[in-house]
Amino acid sequence: MQIGPYKLKNNLVVAPMAGVTDRPFRILCKKLGAGLAVSEMVTSNSLLYGSTKTLRRANHEGEVDPISVQIAGADPKMMAEAAKYNVDNGAQIIDINMGCPAKKICNVMAGSALLKDEPLVSQILKAVVNAVEVPVTLKIRTGWDKQNRNAIAVARMAEDIGIQALAMHGRTRACLYMGDAEYDTIAAVKQAIKIPLIANGDITTPEKAKYVLEYTGADAVMIGRAAQGRPWIFREIAHYLATGEHMLPPEVSEIHSVMLEHVNDLYGFYGELAGMRVARKHISWYTKGLKDSANFRHMMNQLQTIDEQQAAINTFFEQLKQQNQHLQYADDTDEALAEALAA
Repeated sequence: MQIGPYKLKNNLVVAPMAGVTDRPFRILCKKLGAGLAVSEMVTSNSLLYGSTKTLRRANHEGEVDPISVQIAGADPKMMAEAAKYNVDNGAQIIDINMGCPAKKICNVMAGSALLKDEPLVSQILKAVVNAVEVPVTLKIRTGWDKQNRNAIAVARMAEDIGIQALAMHGRTRACLYMGDAEYDTIAAVKQAIKIPLIANGDITTPEKAKYVLEYTGADAVMIGRAAQGRPWIFREIAHYLATGEHMLPPEVSEIHSVMLEHVNDLYGFYGELAGMRVARKHISWYTKGLKDSANFRHMMNQLQTIDEQQAAINTFFEQLKQQNQHLQYADDTDEALAEALAA
């Protein structure tokens, strides 16, 4: 898998996720097997360039190359300026967001709302491609709704303009994240273009990754929600694609150390108070489904210092280690019931 001059170590990509794919998460996923990680989206509004959030999102210190930054907006000139700003701050690949289905993004005619306006799509793509020397990639959905799947037209347009790779989620904007992703449109787009195509949507297991690659003919797969609390999914998929065999589940001691490394990186990146709060959702994802974890997650949200948070993590995992060397997941129904009772 190659994007411009960058040869990726494999064909596994971390999806851009707002509030999730910050620098600590991207670094961790790359360490655990991802070939590329795309940043959470950065606004094209130049008025926000000096904001703490935007400056933090432009911080790539210690991140393994290539560094891919996603920008979002609906004004071609502002998108071009945003691309240049991020390249000046270390971006080696610029990714354009035309896939986000969130209302607050679509209400300002950005994200997947742009799929309704192909002339504007063309203007934005041309402006960004002409503004920077680095490769520009694009993330889209299959269309606006099931009656208006225009992904093939947009993909061909993007290739003609100079987009160097296309990521595609197998749902329309109207679908949001409901129902099942469909891969027929992704397969059709692959037949229509020559640039690398990255398939996205409901890729949750090594078997599903293999199936999607074979069914669509895509060059790579992009994994989002399935990596939340399970960043080792990338090495598991890589191993399965290479050997046809499953890796052993990670040992409790490894997950413990991965989580501590992650939360400590969050403390350093966001500051102690904000880092502790951001860490809560990651801790919840890491432990969801683990035996006796519902009460732990409920208690975690009550803790107010990083010392309390780390002590609780250590206690929980020490108890797990005494029970079993490898992670053991409880029955989903029992876990859901326990969580409801604890809420």
